[in-house]
Amino acid sequence: MAKRKRSSSVEKRLKDGRGQGIGTDYKPWLVIQDVGSLGRSTRLKGYKIPRQFEFLSDLERNYFYLLEYSDLVVDIREQYPLLTIEETIVIADELGIKHPTDPKTNEPIVMTTDFLVTTLKDGQHEHIARTLKYKKDLMDERVLEKFEIERIYWERQGVQWGIVTELEVPKTIAHNIAFVHRYADLAMLEGFEKCSTYDIEDMSIYFLQVLLAQEKTVKQIAKEMENNFGMVVGCGLSIFKYLVMTKVIEIDLSEKLDVTKILNIKAVRTDFSDKVKAI
Repeated sequence: MAKRKRSSSVEKRLKDGRGQGIGTDYKPWLVIQDVGSLGRSTRLKGYKIPRQFEFLSDLERNYFYLLEYSDLVVDIREQYPLLTIEETIVIADELGIKHPTDPKTNEPIVMTTDFLVTTLKDGQHEHIARTLKYKKDLMDERVLEKFEIERIYWERQGVQWGIVTELEVPKTIAHNIAFVHRYADLAMLEGFEKCSTYDIEDMSIYFLQVLLAQEKTVKQIAKEMENNFGMVVGCGLSIFKYLVMTKVIEIDLSEKLDVTKILNIKAVRTDFSDKVKAI
């Protein structure tokens, strides 16, 4: 196949580092302003990988929360390009189907996969590619054609590829993680600027002691703590969110998190449970 001349937009994105890098250095191939017509896009700061992430749907955002909370996931790359474009064009030709094109120029466009995820299990890194789609859209013949190009591309890369629908992304769990997500690093939040690591640990142990007694709601404990420690309003609840997001405490995230109820704690991280017992 003759080498195809890349469009100026593709060259510019490559020059800008789009679709390249790992961890905090990764830049997604598509960002929200590239697809401005979509209404459900979101930008989020990562906790596990502290950079800005770009999501083009609620489903992508909710899936990201699950990835962030998973102990197995070590890197997340969204809107990952299927390069080179010549490879997906060859696959489309082999399948006898039309490669996606720019509706304005009719030129082939670089296809993307929603997530390329790196996991660490038994000391081994593994890459998995995941495409997010609402179940109702899987009936669209053209969507399925593009998925087949994507599937074969990743198969030839030796990477496991799969489709994730809303049925595999529990909304309640995603919403609960969203509720606590930005509280993993309290030192970055208002009200904790002057707190040392020791101060935060001390307050966490205090909160945990009362929480484990199971006699008061999360909201009651938070309010009392703010009064006792002279904290800014809201900081008590921030301590609770910190405990959940950093997995100091394990709770049932499949049920809607309600801070006005007495919470059932399933487990406490060993290092903290020892400190609570020591007091």
